[in-house]
Order: sequence, then C-alpha cells, then structure tokens
Amino acid sequence: MPLEAAFMAAKIGFVFFVVLNLAGLLGWVERKQSALMQDRIGANRAPILGITLIGLFHPLADAIKAFTKEDFIPARANKVMHTLAPLLALVPAFTAFAVIPFGDTITLGGRTASLVIADLDVGVLFVFAIMSLAAYGVVLAGWSSWNNFSLLGGLRASAQMLSYEIVMGLTLVGVFMTYGSLQLTEIARAQGEFFTFGGVNTWIPKWGILTQPLAFFLFMAAAIAESKRAPFDVAEAESELVAGYFTEYSGMKFLMFWMGEFVEIVVISGLVATLFFGGWQIPWLARDGFHVPFTQIVIALPAILITLAGVGAFWTKVLVLIWLQMTVRWTLPRFRYDQIMRMGWKMLLPLSLANIFVTGAVILLLQG
Repeated sequence: MPLEAAFMAAKIGFVFFVVLNLAGLLGWVERKQSALMQDRIGANRAPILGITLIGLFHPLADAIKAFTKEDFIPARANKVMHTLAPLLALVPAFTAFAVIPFGDTITLGGRTASLVIADLDVGVLFVFAIMSLAAYGVVLAGWSSWNNFSLLGGLRASAQMLSYEIVMGLTLVGVFMTYGSLQLTEIARAQGEFFTFGGVNTWIPKWGILTQPLAFFLFMAAAIAESKRAPFDVAEAESELVAGYFTEYSGMKFLMFWMGEFVEIVVISGLVATLFFGGWQIPWLARDGFHVPFTQIVIALPAILITLAGVGAFWTKVLVLIWLQMTVRWTLPRFRYDQIMRMGWKMLLPLSLANIFVTGAVILLLQG
C-alpha cells in the first residue's frame, strides 16, 4: 500500500507540475507566437540580471503583478459568488486531466502502475461532466458582478457552451463505435494496432485521425468554441463587452480566469492527442521493442526506455496541438454571435450525426 500511495502521489505531482507550468508558459507563447505571425518582436522585456531569455520571464512578472494588484469587488456585487466564480472556472479544468493517460504502464519495485491518475471506464464522460462545470464559474462571474457587460458575456458563454457540448459529445460517438470503449487508456492502446486489408498487415496504425477524420475536425472546432478562445471569444469580445464576464475582476481572480483558459487548452490538446493521435503510441514501437515495418525484425529495447519514449511522444503531440490552437487563435477573426450559433446547430450538429450513421454503416459492412 505505501508503494501504491507513492505511485499515486508521484503521478498527481507530475501531472499538476507539468500542466500548471505549461499553462503558465502559454501566456508567453501566445504573445510570442502572435508577434512572429505579425512580424513583431513580441515579449522581450522583464530581465533578471540583464538576461531576458527571449521574454521567458514575462509569466513570472505577470504573476508578481497579479499578486500585488488590488482585489476589487464592485459595491453592489454578490461578494461570495464573485469570489467563488474564478475557482469554479479553474478547478474543473485541472480535474479533467485526471483521466487522460500520459503513458502506458511502468513497473517499479515489482508493481505495475498505469500512467494515469484515475483510469475510469467512462473516462471521456468524466471529462465532459467536469469540464461542463466551468460554465457555472463563467455564468456566476457575469451575474454576480452587477455589470451589464459582464452579464451579457456570461449569457453568451452559457449559450455557446450548451450548443457546442452537444456537438463535442456526438462527434466522439464514432470514436467509441470504432474502438468499442469509453476508457481513454483502452482507446489509446487500440490505436497501436494496424490496418489490415485482405488479411495483409499494412503497417499503418489505427490512429483516430485516420479512422475518424471528420470527427477530428468537428471535435477541434467544438473544443475551441468550448474554451471560449478566438475566433469563438464572443463571451469576452473586447470591442463589444469591454472584457465580458470578467470585466469586474482584477488581481489574482483575473489571473485565475486567464489560467483557466490556458489549462483548458492543455486539456483539449491532451484529449485530442489521446483520441485521435494514439496518445503515448509511437508507430511501430511496441512493448517488446521496435518493429521494423514490412519485416519480421524486432529490435529489443529496455521497458523503461519504451515507457519514457511514450511519455515524451504524448507531450510532444500535446505541444503540437497547442501550437495549432494558437495558430487558429491568431489567424481567424472573431465570429459574430449569430454565426457561432448557426454554425453549431446548423452545420456541426448535422455533420456529427451524419458521421455516426456513416461510421455505423462502415462497421456493419466490414463485419458482414
């Protein structure tokens, strides 16, 4: 039991450390990537002993500034709900990562442990259930601030989340049908198999991006909308609503909303990597070693090296997907509110339903 408790504490500490620091670093990534795309220098100040490290100290400067800012609460605001809202926006995002596997298994001291905090049979449903709680934080922030701009932002966010959560759930039904499981570890493990045609192994891994390409694009669009990031940032819409639902927030409470968005980006990237890009899987690398394609040769490798390579592959995929979301954020202009609703209900929803029927038809055809 002490060893199992140590395993669990190590996994929680590792995930919390990586996700928290990665989310904090995204503040710098967002500014630096936008600067590169717009032919600007970007963040390059905040030096320590004259060293700037291309602006990497800016997140630290932001945190110090937020700690020293006044915690302002409007006179007519609901103080309890105003304080509780940032927590409801941040904590669910961290909690959702508990069921996302960042590796296969590791054996230490004669015990084998899965590299996931909670390996639930209904892991995907857990993510949806927890992430939907963040909507309460946004709505409470808008309502409790006693500000018309905040209230409008909260109403927009709630309608947007309700619309796109339905699309997110339906787009993944095809993934569940293909891999026959709601457990994220099993879905990732199934993507390590290869396509076969006529009994011949093609050496092409069954990654979700190949078995469910339409679901990938639909899910990415719905997930970005769920995180309220541009081009779906009508809940903030600085040109219309000042800052939307967090107009009346300052200091650490504002930083918590900011961090909540960045943590959601990491969670979305981890979920997409697991569902559509094999999770920790590396093509042709199995537990017994590296399988040379189109041959029977297997290059044996130490088990710990294979596990560490899988962990590195997972986080590399997460970083690439974060870059993709940032690129979308600085490429497309903000959609109007009516355009977002129309796209969700009249475009993405019918396509997600069509994907379910097509997936079912293909499965029946292959089985019969």
